[in-house]
Amino acid sequence: MSDRWYQKAVVYCLDIDTFADSNADGVGDIRGLIGRLDYLARLGVTCLWLNPIHPTPGRDDGYDVEDFYNVDPRLGTLGDFAQLLHEAGNLGIKVIIDLVVNHTSDQHPWFQSARSSPDSPYRDWYVWADSAPSDRHQGMVFPGEQGETWSYDRTAKLWYYHRFYKFQPDLNIKNPAVREEIKKICAFWLQLGVAGFRMDAVPFIIEETEPGNPNSPKDMDYLTDLRQYVQWRKGDAVLLAEANVEPDQLVTFFGDGGGSNNRIHMLFDFMLNGQLILALARQNPESIIAALRETPKLPPGGQWATFLRNHDEIDLSRLTADQRNLVFAEFGPDEDMQLYGRGIRRRLAPMLGGDRRRLELAYSLQFSLRGTPVVRYGEELGMGDDLRLEGRNAIRTPMQWNLLANAGFSTADSEKLIRPVVSTGEFDYRKVNASDQRADPKSLLSWFERMIRTLREAPEVGAGACAHVDVPVPEGVLVHRADDATGTMMFVHNLCTNDAVVDLSSVYADADSPTDVLADQKYPDLGKFDQVPVAGYGYRWIRLRRCS
Repeated sequence: MSDRWYQKAVVYCLDIDTFADSNADGVGDIRGLIGRLDYLARLGVTCLWLNPIHPTPGRDDGYDVEDFYNVDPRLGTLGDFAQLLHEAGNLGIKVIIDLVVNHTSDQHPWFQSARSSPDSPYRDWYVWADSAPSDRHQGMVFPGEQGETWSYDRTAKLWYYHRFYKFQPDLNIKNPAVREEIKKICAFWLQLGVAGFRMDAVPFIIEETEPGNPNSPKDMDYLTDLRQYVQWRKGDAVLLAEANVEPDQLVTFFGDGGGSNNRIHMLFDFMLNGQLILALARQNPESIIAALRETPKLPPGGQWATFLRNHDEIDLSRLTADQRNLVFAEFGPDEDMQLYGRGIRRRLAPMLGGDRRRLELAYSLQFSLRGTPVVRYGEELGMGDDLRLEGRNAIRTPMQWNLLANAGFSTADSEKLIRPVVSTGEFDYRKVNASDQRADPKSLLSWFERMIRTLREAPEVGAGACAHVDVPVPEGVLVHRADDATGTMMFVHNLCTNDAVVDLSSVYADADSPTDVLADQKYPDLGKFDQVPVAGYGYRWIRLRRCS
């Protein structure tokens, strides 16, 4: 691919049903999203990632799909979606959608047919066992909410496999017909105009499940096959995968042993995410330095996707027990702030106590580290959460647009809303909303706009090499740099409260008319880098050189 647009993208993730409601039914919809595209363009978004848009019984926030070839009627029509793609394209925004094909809803016609008769053409589209498998109580994704991964179906008189909830039976990837159907689904949406897919639960998509074997084989070659198919259908289409696996397995998702990037284009960097959160909790960058040092070398074209908050809980499962307990104590001390024994179900602003300095620091870190930044809707405003809502829904509250009723999300009666807006406390929509922040040049939203504009002027961050600058620094300070053919950027971040001064004179020889391009405050001229100050919770983006 000659134009790897995804390496220089800014990705914005949202649920259509909680973003903007155009028809006063209390549910966000596609036409409401179209009406807010100008907001996203001004923010600097270049790629929109939509969480599931398909028809669904709605038992798992859309991840229980019952028709892969249509749009949930609550959200609009296929015609509306085509219009969204057109309008977004006019503003330079690409759109990718969730591809949820490791399972279906148990209400999907395929499963209803499969369970109805052993002669059904869809019987072998799912994974069955004659008797209860010995591993049925292992491998649950949602401990505490799931008791097993195999359930008995009285109609089929067989046990069926479900890595997630029992109403989400897994598709049988060993069946060639299933593989071909997944390709057809991709082809359909690519033909309509999407720019690619965020692939949900990729390790489970390629799992060739064997009853009684908790370590069933995985067919990595299917990812190669799917990538080739998608690429032939649309040359610059992108596959962005969720694969929270062991570090030594990560590179195999990008490509085979030949060293080329012939599988997934991008992977969410769960390892870095956990270390970032740990560093913020400790106010010490050592875990980030370790993550950068231990990052596996990717094949050309392979790319990380970085994030601080996504649509799920913050997953701390890759941390040690002591590290996880430290993060819980700092950012999720109450039991109702935690989820599945491994995660935190809060947005970042309340986690950081609403401290504007720490919010800027956190996002400055994320956006300046290697990879493509992904931001969850409302984070640019510092939105809060609603811990009264069940599970992950705590961070899936409606977008806070203005001071009008229901935060301007919908004109429906409040009891009809898909979820209540945050209307109490420090993050009440009357205190945190896009309209007020748009009018305030010192707001978090205005800062995000400036930060993203600066990032887009520094392509070496997304496409270049990222390295820790190993010089003596005061405790809490991280110095790293990004290098590419376009030039060099250097970044100084102070994760603790104490002001610091850093001697970076060893880097001075690499500089050509150095200047601050983004900082938490006005700093003195850089001089010869022998005394570079940075405030507590401060940051500096320094342009060392630019190549013509």
